[in-house]
Amino acid sequence: MSVSPAKFVEDVRAEARKITWPTRRATLMTTGAVLAMAGLASVFFFLVDEVIGLAVRKLFGLGG
Repeated sequence: MSVSPAKFVEDVRAEARKITWPTRRATLMTTGAVLAMAGLASVFFFLVDEVIGLAVRKLFGLGG
């Protein structure tokens, strides 16, 4: 079974024509959502880390 390079290129171009790209607005909305979720996750994990650190310091009497 062999496939010619010309047929391969033709198939690639046919598939590329089927692609639907997101609009500028959709891209900006998705980017904003990702940045917001990353920010919320970082705040959440910072707070969890602080609470765990406080508990460990209280438990072991470290850090004044």
